[in-house]
Amino acid sequence: MLLVYSHKPSTRFTYIADFILKNLCGFEINYTNNLEEFSSHTDAKLSYNETLIPSEINITPHTLLFEKGIKQQNISISSWQNIPTIFKNANPQVSFDVFAASFFLMSRYEEYLPHITDNHNRFEADNSLAFQNSFLHLPVINMWAVELKKLILTKYPDLKHKESTYNYISTIDIDNAWAYKNKGVMRTAGAFIKAIGKQKFVDIKERLLTILGYRHDPYDTYDYILDIQKKYSLNMIYFFLLGNYGVNDKNISANNPKFQALIKHLGDYAETGIHPSFGSNESVQQVRIEVSRLTSITHRNTTKSRQHFLKLHLPETYKNIISCGIQEDYTMGFASKAGFRASVCSPFKWFDLDADEETSLTVYPFCVMDGTLKTYMNLNQEQAIKQCAELINQIKKVNGTCITLWHNETLSNWREWQGWRYVYEEVVKLAAN
Repeated sequence: MLLVYSHKPSTRFTYIADFILKNLCGFEINYTNNLEEFSSHTDAKLSYNETLIPSEINITPHTLLFEKGIKQQNISISSWQNIPTIFKNANPQVSFDVFAASFFLMSRYEEYLPHITDNHNRFEADNSLAFQNSFLHLPVINMWAVELKKLILTKYPDLKHKESTYNYISTIDIDNAWAYKNKGVMRTAGAFIKAIGKQKFVDIKERLLTILGYRHDPYDTYDYILDIQKKYSLNMIYFFLLGNYGVNDKNISANNPKFQALIKHLGDYAETGIHPSFGSNESVQQVRIEVSRLTSITHRNTTKSRQHFLKLHLPETYKNIISCGIQEDYTMGFASKAGFRASVCSPFKWFDLDADEETSLTVYPFCVMDGTLKTYMNLNQEQAIKQCAELINQIKKVNGTCITLWHNETLSNWREWQGWRYVYEEVVKLAAN
């Protein structure tokens, strides 16, 4: 048992110390604000206090974890054990506040502050502290925890602890279940008229042959995905878009029997989650409707989600999905850059900065999305595989959880996605082994 001392109680400190010392380091811990109790303790201990206690492990606190509310923070970049850090201090043991730094990054504190958004009103990766200081590709919180654990075990080699294990989850977003089939009479007729007007005769031919059953629908990649799942014994999650039709929400109707059958079929082999629509992002009632639709189809409680377009507004988005019964969210990642949005590659409980409390929602950060590699970063297939390999290697070093995001349509080997099945399977090989 590791006894942890801080000079005064703090919800923020307990939250992040639990995550670092329990979840990542694997220690059992107790807390005390009593210096006499701490001093008389004869077993393993750690001090979080401005006054360094001789011969003990000391972390010098920044003010962040004892503050209330949200305000601009003075951030400068330094390093410890060759890992980038923030909140530097003069402590010779650990030269920064590992707890405050982890809390700042993992809580997404900077996303609560005034910031520039992209064309979809999302926090832009380019504006993140991690990207601007060249550590977006590193799960620095996990890396700090590894070094802190080494320090503690060097002083207390008999301290019992659990070792974390590497884990891989392959997730698939189904934004558009079929390219041509099952779209309904009005949408199909409209698509033909539009194609005729633009003289897209190849598209007209492909659409007609597919609808008549002479060609396989290019977005129907589900047999392939299931084969890959079986081949590599993957832990899979499918996220289904069940929103109302709109400019940015163009999936099959949730009432379509064939779409419902597909959801049930995939649900027999993997876990399922809701993909809250672009149009639902500011409407908790619409999220509730979409969650209810998936629950009705699967006859299972819907507890997992990932926002369509990765539309994440803190704290509103998370508060909305919590109120709809969501327990796990997989949105934490950037659309335009691969890497670690929250600087961590392990699941964590979301901390609501507005309420200053830990919530019931577990956040599962992903490290890379197919569209990020091809569309935003403009990488070719070999470059994409190399980028993924580097991220996976970083996660394996710290025994984290690797989560990748792919779409059924990008596995079609069709049009602009020609050859990207190869990328997916190479990434799976790297991540699953």
